[in-house]
Amino acid sequence: MRAMVLQEFNTPLVLSDIKKPSAGPGQVLVKVRASGVNPLDGKIRAGKAAHAKSTLPAVLGLDLAGVVEEAGPGVDGFAPGDEVFGMTGGVGDLQGSLAEYAAVDVRLLARKPASLTMREAAALPLVFITAWEGLVDRAQVRAGQKVLIHGGAGGIGHVAVQIAAARGAEVFATASPARLEFIERLGATAIDYTTTAVDEYVAKYTGGEGFDVIFDTVGGAVLDASFTAVRTYTGHVVSALGWGTHSIAPLSFRGATYSGVFTLLPLLTGHGREHHAEILREAAALADAGLLRPLVDPRRFALAEVAAAHAAVESGTAHSKIVIDVG
Repeated sequence: MRAMVLQEFNTPLVLSDIKKPSAGPGQVLVKVRASGVNPLDGKIRAGKAAHAKSTLPAVLGLDLAGVVEEAGPGVDGFAPGDEVFGMTGGVGDLQGSLAEYAAVDVRLLARKPASLTMREAAALPLVFITAWEGLVDRAQVRAGQKVLIHGGAGGIGHVAVQIAAARGAEVFATASPARLEFIERLGATAIDYTTTAVDEYVAKYTGGEGFDVIFDTVGGAVLDASFTAVRTYTGHVVSALGWGTHSIAPLSFRGATYSGVFTLLPLLTGHGREHHAEILREAAALADAGLLRPLVDPRRFALAEVAAAHAAVESGTAHSKIVIDVG
């Protein structure tokens, strides 16, 4: 089969003919139709993602959507012809989705939402799982709460806004001036972080009490600011990028709590993979109920054009999810 292979870090991926995998015990063989591009893919290629523990040579690509071609021994619930999606590889020693076929642990898969195209489905897994783990698993977002999403127009952020809104919360989201209208269309109150100070929007939207839940998808100083903007005692800050050095004193003085999200753990350790499939089934239900729609960049990239796709993400010119057409 054809695949894009990374032979050495910080070199281009090479279109190669490699052995087509077969479905082992607990696996299905998926004919890949679309591969979602995440910023992490570029960091892995550049050798700047030690936390992904990638083993070379590697086929990158975390997210896929495709069709089951073969079910391995012991597989129940999936059969040839089923349309599926998931975050299934591209880290550790797991083959990624930048290939015509992938042998995938069924615990990482769910049936593709009927209302979404293959490209839209491939745009969802990593960002939806990350947002769900933060908002639902950690913070237990619910109706009646005021929720602030930092980076609400980004890949994780725009999905997080839709999850929080679907669960009945009153949603606010920070963004740059050019993305404020998009935030409003998602159903959130948009906050221009370039012109509005933290204490100003906390006072304006919470009466100075702070937000019940803050989900940070930016990291750095934005996470530090979150510690000062959360509600006293009951507030909860969650971050998908809490990798730096931060003072938790502002959070401690408010008596609030913090959680981190590391979405790759089930892929790297093998533990908790079933929960990823459970989360993806929630994504499918929301999408088919009309409550979730990923924003996909209209540009089309073939398998051999991965370098251009990665460049679009790394340059910041992509204002929505880049998806590569594989099949």
